[in-house]
Amino acid sequence: MPVFDFTNTPDESSRSECTYTVFQSNEAEASPEKPILILDNRERTWSHHACGQFSVPSKRTTFEFKEEDGTYSADILQVDSRFVNLLQWLGESHINVRLSGKNREDGYAVYKIREFAFGGGSKLSAEDGFLQFMIGRLLASNAPENGPEDEDQDETGDDMKLTSLQSISDFMACAGRTLPDNIRLWARRNLAVARSHEVSPEEKRHAQRALSVMMNIQWKNNYFESIDPQKARQILDEELYGMEQVKQRIIETIIQINRTHTLPAYGLLLAGPAGTGKSQIAYAVARILKLPWTTLDMSSINDPEQLTGSSRIYANAKPGIIMEAFSIAGESNLVFIINELDKAAAGKGNGNPADVLLTLLDNLGFTDNYIECMIPTVGVYPIATANDKSQISAPLMSRFAVIDIPDYTPEEKKIIFSRYALPKVLKRMSMRENECIITKDALDAIIEKYMDTTGIRDLEQAAEHIAANALYQIEVNHVSGVTFNAEMVHNLLG
Repeated sequence: MPVFDFTNTPDESSRSECTYTVFQSNEAEASPEKPILILDNRERTWSHHACGQFSVPSKRTTFEFKEEDGTYSADILQVDSRFVNLLQWLGESHINVRLSGKNREDGYAVYKIREFAFGGGSKLSAEDGFLQFMIGRLLASNAPENGPEDEDQDETGDDMKLTSLQSISDFMACAGRTLPDNIRLWARRNLAVARSHEVSPEEKRHAQRALSVMMNIQWKNNYFESIDPQKARQILDEELYGMEQVKQRIIETIIQINRTHTLPAYGLLLAGPAGTGKSQIAYAVARILKLPWTTLDMSSINDPEQLTGSSRIYANAKPGIIMEAFSIAGESNLVFIINELDKAAAGKGNGNPADVLLTLLDNLGFTDNYIECMIPTVGVYPIATANDKSQISAPLMSRFAVIDIPDYTPEEKKIIFSRYALPKVLKRMSMRENECIITKDALDAIIEKYMDTTGIRDLEQAAEHIAANALYQIEVNHVSGVTFNAEMVHNLLG
């Protein structure tokens, strides 16, 4: 395999054949065994840390090593398809980098690339922070389905945010086809508007803001790794007492995901009395799926525009709540917890917010009026809660698998109070068990007091009140502990 001479003229070098092959990878971390790229090491062995510059991979496809005894070039032999555009950007921008790699029989396996400031780069964002942010985003991406960018197309740290036009432009060039096609094309158009001298400053500001929102979201595909059902059951047992039928339905959903590696076609609707742990179940499912979650409180939404955003024709336009949820989560795969779905039909003259939810729940894509781009929703798992499912419209109900959440029996409430609610409060207050003791008749009195209320919120508040009173007596009266009987509970709770 030839080693190209950098004394060639541009015309000669542009006719050089591509030396590398592209391999598909979805690895979340790079290592010597799972590298980003492999360089030719047959004529010279490269050191663990090596400095130099990439050439433009679509032309010379080499890396120029700057060694103590001179400059040497090595062909790129293999490249992770997610990184082709990043290497091209590094080469076109003449950014000096330091490679970390390991010499293997098949070549020098590069698993880390860092910016190395000698000679300077030509990009404002050519600093190591941006480069590591970009590498992290690419490792978190899935291999592009259509391979790297075609040559004839005109393409120009973890908490980092893309806000400047330069960093957005560089990100787009590096991300290539790891971005969904429609978002990539949308981003080009908006970047052109943001840079145009023929539109108003307001239009340019809106275009740049929309770009910043969209480019800071990790756009993932709908492939989901298998989930351990035993760990899922453990999480459910930690969060919920009893409710065996509810847990069974959730485990069935997990097993379905394991078989198909995709989310179910329908979300979950948790219907039952207030305080029975519906939101707690939703959070537990998000933990099991290892997805970020966001909440939509439908009781406070009375205008569809709150969900869909406002048009850019208005000076104070902004994205809607749904788009902001994607932005805050930082990725397109997330759990949407829709609280009080039974109140979603309470629009006040400007349309029904429930109609907006239909497009989100259908997994066919969601369009925000401000962003003006179809957002893929195949990675969105909706979990709704409702007290009265009879108030939910038929079109909305048809998008969910319904799980009825029963109220707790008196015996279940006793166990929840003594084994979960009170110990949880004592732990939070740094109190020992023997500092706050509840007798059997005291426990009966607590349950009897809240016999006519649904759920366990009142029990949790009672545990807080009792523990706080015990702590007060310990600190003020200097007692070692307090044992509550039925009479003391009646006097304390009223």
